[in-house]
Amino acid sequence: MPSLHFLRSESSRSQSGRVRPAVLVGVLAALVAAGAGTWWWKQQAASTQASGASSGGASSAGPGARGARGGRMGPGGPGGAGQTQPVSVGVVERRDMRVLISAIGTMNARATAVVRAKVSGELLKLHFKEGDEVKAGQLLAEIDPRSFQATLSQVQGSLARDQAQLKNAQLDLQRYKELLAQDSIASQQVDTQAALVRQLQGTVAADQGQVDAAKLQLSYTRITAPISGRLGLRQADLGNVVNPSDTNGLVTITQVRPIDALFSVPETHVSTLAEQLRAGKPMPVELWDREQKQILAKGQLNALDNTIDTTTGTVKAKAAFDNADGKLFTNQFVNVKLQLRQLEQVLVVPANAVQNNYVYLVKLDKTVTQRKITVGVSDGDYVSVRGELESGDQVVTDGIDRLREGAQVSVIDADKVKKVDQAVQDAASQPRGAMRNLTPEQREKVSKMTPEERKEFFQKLRAERGANGGNGGPGGAGTGQGPRASEAQGNAQAPAQREFKADAKTDAKPASQGEPKPQAGGERGERAEGRGDRPQLTPEQREKMEAMSPEERKAFFQKLRAERAASGEGAAPAAGR
Repeated sequence: MPSLHFLRSESSRSQSGRVRPAVLVGVLAALVAAGAGTWWWKQQAASTQASGASSGGASSAGPGARGARGGRMGPGGPGGAGQTQPVSVGVVERRDMRVLISAIGTMNARATAVVRAKVSGELLKLHFKEGDEVKAGQLLAEIDPRSFQATLSQVQGSLARDQAQLKNAQLDLQRYKELLAQDSIASQQVDTQAALVRQLQGTVAADQGQVDAAKLQLSYTRITAPISGRLGLRQADLGNVVNPSDTNGLVTITQVRPIDALFSVPETHVSTLAEQLRAGKPMPVELWDREQKQILAKGQLNALDNTIDTTTGTVKAKAAFDNADGKLFTNQFVNVKLQLRQLEQVLVVPANAVQNNYVYLVKLDKTVTQRKITVGVSDGDYVSVRGELESGDQVVTDGIDRLREGAQVSVIDADKVKKVDQAVQDAASQPRGAMRNLTPEQREKVSKMTPEERKEFFQKLRAERGANGGNGGPGGAGTGQGPRASEAQGNAQAPAQREFKADAKTDAKPASQGEPKPQAGGERGERAEGRGDRPQLTPEQREKMEAMSPEERKAFFQKLRAERAASGEGAAPAAGR
């Protein structure tokens, strides 16, 4: 302890003005605390010796014992290793795994044709609908054929005229040959007539060609599909004058049955793919949507490009798909999975069980231990592994972040978790308080329904309540008092009951004879009305409110509170009280 000499020196300093009184008070307080602490430790030592003597030294209160009594730091305390953690597990098994190549692809039509008019003219008829499937040679549209029909008639007339002249010249030639045989005419006249016949034959042949050309032009007024496929959007309307030089044409046809997917694969797989294509081995290809949640089609790899793109180090590949259901469209984005080969009966675990090349193995005593693994190929929700695992082992798939070596776990069925999540989502989608207003039998019945059946059930229930003017609901059948109304009524009566009990303890008088407390009851009544306490309304008001929108209903209650406040009624009284 500090000596008296130090106190005297400090006191003298205070008297001389060099030390402030506050400093002296602090020093004295420190001395008192030090003396009190020394006295406490002496008392603790004495009591320890006394307890040790009375027990004969059979036990001692060491640090380990204090640690055992301190439950918070022990293994069974909150957050300790002894706390059971709920987890979901998956089973280690053996199965066939595919070695897949993932790529991004685009759908390409097998063939594309732009339907254009081959002759100029006015568009008179359309015989197709946009997006229809058409066959090759099917009639699509008609152009005004009258001018082409007139031209055909004109050349057919010229042909008939020249054919008649040819026939006459041939008869004359036959007569001249008979006369020449009788030596009645000169041979020169026969030769001239023969030349005239050949000339007319040439004229008739030219006329026949003109007739054929006119018929061909006339046939072009009927526009047909050049290939089979799916039609696009129409580019010309009725009444438009179409020409062969139109860039967009009349409509576009794309052949999508079958359809091809074009994608790129790394050049490291080119030799393997080329070898399997030459051998004729099938290489399945799957198409998935953008989120890779739904498979779109299955097909086969049928071709590789003849060059490798040096900028990307990939080669283009093409796969064919039947597209019988017509789900695939030209230029559609797809995720491609090409199966390179297949691994037979390898050890696999659920993909969400792997974390940093480790898995948590659930042992028979419901504790977990970490096992290091080597991850292989992945296929869907599973991944192939190598490590200290056996088929049938259970590994943690959900709740890994809360675990450590030796932690105690409680296995929860993953299907039940999904059902609970679905039930929570379904309950969130229902109107607020809908489940609360049901009887226990109705709640049990609703829990077994599908989402569509549950929606239909609540719609039917609201319709029945609307027909009854808001009465007859669960929990208040025929009385107009649902669970919310009963709760509001009980909350409004609770302050009066508490007041009566308090007064009975003091002067044995009921609360009705003492000083009333209307504020609590009125405030609760206003809150109940603000929550939409429909049973406080008359049947006519309920029926009127059912047809209101949320904004109109809010304005209706505000107006009703204002009217009752103006009349001195305070909070809206419950109906039927």
